[in-house]
Amino acid sequence: MTDKIKEFFDGLNGKRVAFIGTGVTNQSCIELFSKYGADITLCDKKSSVEDFGKYTDALKRLNIKMSLGENYLDGLKDKDMIMRTPGFEYFTPQLQAAKAAGADVTSEMELFFELCPCKIFAVTGSDGKTTTTTLISEMLKAAGKIVHLGGNLGRALLPIIDIINDNDIAVVELSSFQLISMHTSPDVAVVTNVTPNHLDHHKDMQEYIDAKRNILLYQKAGSRAVLGYENEITRAMQSDVKGSFTWFTRFSKVDNGGFLRDDGMLCMAENGVVTPIINKSEMGLRGEHNIENLLAAICTVWGEAPIEAMQAVAKNFKGVEHRIEPVRTLDGVQWFNDSIASSPTRVIAGLRAFDQKLIIIAGGSDKGISFAPMVKDLLTHVKIIILTGATAQKIEDAIRADESFAQSGLKIMRADDMKQAVDMAHAEAKAGDIVSLSPACASFDSYPNFEVRGNHYKQLVNALKAKA
Repeated sequence: MTDKIKEFFDGLNGKRVAFIGTGVTNQSCIELFSKYGADITLCDKKSSVEDFGKYTDALKRLNIKMSLGENYLDGLKDKDMIMRTPGFEYFTPQLQAAKAAGADVTSEMELFFELCPCKIFAVTGSDGKTTTTTLISEMLKAAGKIVHLGGNLGRALLPIIDIINDNDIAVVELSSFQLISMHTSPDVAVVTNVTPNHLDHHKDMQEYIDAKRNILLYQKAGSRAVLGYENEITRAMQSDVKGSFTWFTRFSKVDNGGFLRDDGMLCMAENGVVTPIINKSEMGLRGEHNIENLLAAICTVWGEAPIEAMQAVAKNFKGVEHRIEPVRTLDGVQWFNDSIASSPTRVIAGLRAFDQKLIIIAGGSDKGISFAPMVKDLLTHVKIIILTGATAQKIEDAIRADESFAQSGLKIMRADDMKQAVDMAHAEAKAGDIVSLSPACASFDSYPNFEVRGNHYKQLVNALKAKA
């Protein structure tokens, strides 16, 4: 444990700390802060400690103070530190008032960045974050590195910071919610792309973009950045780069970065030298969009991992759960789980991964974004769309507003919930069909997150019986 980390932990003794919410990372940090003697208050909308389910016993055992119910944010008053869960909006008036009164408003990831003794690789973007982050981690592990994977992937890294050595590597995925208040940037920063997303939480698109830019703004000389070349917003972020940078693209040839050559080879260009890595036909991942994710990962680990490690991962890595994940084949029908596709751009990428028209289940909670950008792809790549959730009507309106809808042959159906949607898809599908959960929306109208939604979908699909 470094002196800096020890000083931080010692300083928790008697410190008045408020935690907002009990997400995965906050649960781990509540245990950690309690161990070091912090005076903890948990602020949550739940009305009773019994409402925390499996975590209730831990809260009672740790003797955590509670500020619950409608006025739960009253617990932020007179605190030395406030640990914000990423999903809680940073510019909430009560939080900003507590900050103005002297509270240190921070988060698990911000503290980790400030205290981490090793090099940090971080990935953000509207699409491809998790796959790219996981590819980077796998390549570095294949190169023999000790890797600590966390951030938006769900694992809290602050509780293990005392066992991280300076020659390890931390690989983290960062959302706009985490980045919006950060004032430390990683040693190697990756921005996959930036498209409209989470506009139900950000006041406008510019705030969303500015949050993403924080991954670059506090880098130092000697740092690196990897930017998506084809996205106008990420290309403009070149002006934010403090150190060196590389592009990645599957549509253009660049002199500095990763690109897809005309013969299908994924290549790395550096100092006038082009190095072929692997042919796209050898990739384990499905879908053209994953070529970009793989190129981003190659650029990120370039100089840290040998080409052989990149090739091995590229061939053997089949994907991350909930990302065009094969579930089962029943009656000749293939079922896929793409629950991570919580925006139109992600749905488009998933649809284009197949060479036939699909049956899809879509809908969920409203993120304040338009569904119009995905309508052309729905008309081209989908034969039946089963809509459910709070956004069902909004998606249907966007589809019917397109002048090509009447001639497309796309069939629109409605379901009350996920079970009915799966049952309807099962009834409609014939041998040779492909069914995919491709929501285009967040899950919060029915599920706490996309993982729970995807798992429920898989349970329902695996419970289906063969047709008579």
